[in-house]
Amino acid sequence: MTSTTDNHFKLKAFFNDEYHALKAYAKSKIDDAADRDADDIVQDVALKLFSQVNSSPINNIAGFVYHSLRNRIIDILRNKKERLSVEDQLEIRLVEFSELFYGKSDNSYSDRMKNELKQAILKLKPLYRKIIFDIDFEGYSYKEISQETGIPEGTLMSRRHRAIALLYKELESKKEYNN
Repeated sequence: MTSTTDNHFKLKAFFNDEYHALKAYAKSKIDDAADRDADDIVQDVALKLFSQVNSSPINNIAGFVYHSLRNRIIDILRNKKERLSVEDQLEIRLVEFSELFYGKSDNSYSDRMKNELKQAILKLKPLYRKIIFDIDFEGYSYKEISQETGIPEGTLMSRRHRAIALLYKELESKKEYNN
């Protein structure tokens, strides 16, 4: 059996056995941040791997496939981020964050309300402001922030909860004042 045929056989067996795990892995990484779903991403990677002619044997099929899948996800996320300007990304995040307070509605938020939210966020203590920016605007997870800073995830969750409570209180008073 040649290395190319052997690689093809190993890849086929791996994809047959691990397809759902690969799909779950892709879904956990994209977390609704990409235009495409996890199924499409896994199929793209499979197509690319099967279409490549690789004469050297693949010793670690799982590592090879997961590494390829991870790289494809990174490419998709980079391309999506590059398509939106920074201001557009922040505007989208701001609207999403505003929906935490008032829920989704058919009408958009007024520019005044968006400015009030921006000002309220800037007035927060630095620890609270940082967790709001990291989680709600930058899209980091509690786990990622915890690993980077050494602060327990529970502490980060508590800070964000307190920050949201302060923002809610601030915006409620603005809402009553404006009505």
